[in-house]
Amino acid sequence: MQVNLLEFWPKILQAINETLIMVGVSLVVAALIGIPLGIALVVTRHGGLLQNSAFFKGLSVVINFFRSIPFIILLVAILPLTRFLVGTSIGTAAAVVPLVLFSGPYIARLVESSLMEVKPGVVEAAEAMGASPWQIILRVYVPEALSSIVLNLTIATIGLVGASAMAGFVGGGGLGDLAIAYGYQRFETDIMIVTVLLLVLIVQVVQTLGNVLSKRMKRQ
Repeated sequence: MQVNLLEFWPKILQAINETLIMVGVSLVVAALIGIPLGIALVVTRHGGLLQNSAFFKGLSVVINFFRSIPFIILLVAILPLTRFLVGTSIGTAAAVVPLVLFSGPYIARLVESSLMEVKPGVVEAAEAMGASPWQIILRVYVPEALSSIVLNLTIATIGLVGASAMAGFVGGGGLGDLAIAYGYQRFETDIMIVTVLLLVLIVQVVQTLGNVLSKRMKRQ
């Protein structure tokens, strides 16, 4: 059974809007969690500005724990938590909770990787001038690694696009939900093709914007 795409277009637009909301909100919240965690991993590790081996190991274990759980399992496992936080386990708002828990630890590791690229000599020079740990973090680590952080956040955003599509399995809304409800369950191939092409387009746009922004950060 095939549908008229022109008549179906309002649902496609709604699905695009839901996907962008899920990815956008999840990225912002996950970045607010992941960036500080990534900084904490760098400054508390052995030889870091605020070296604390016990804290570093504990934080590293927690981050690795969440990173090791496949998203589809995490999605189902935390349904009670999702229902408690947003009052429902289905819909766009409900999908944000597992997306944040999935991407926050991932962003933390990406930020850690970016900050580890900062040359030790730059940090040592700041320390020699009497800069405090917080001044070094805000004025040395973050500015020096900003271009790399932007690229890594681009990677995280693309991962969120894919994860948001998976949220359709539990009625999370968005393009993934549309593809499953119509393209898979009703065998409407044209809807499946359209949703896949739209997801590819979103990924291409995100990657292009990330590359451009990263280059601008590097020039500054």
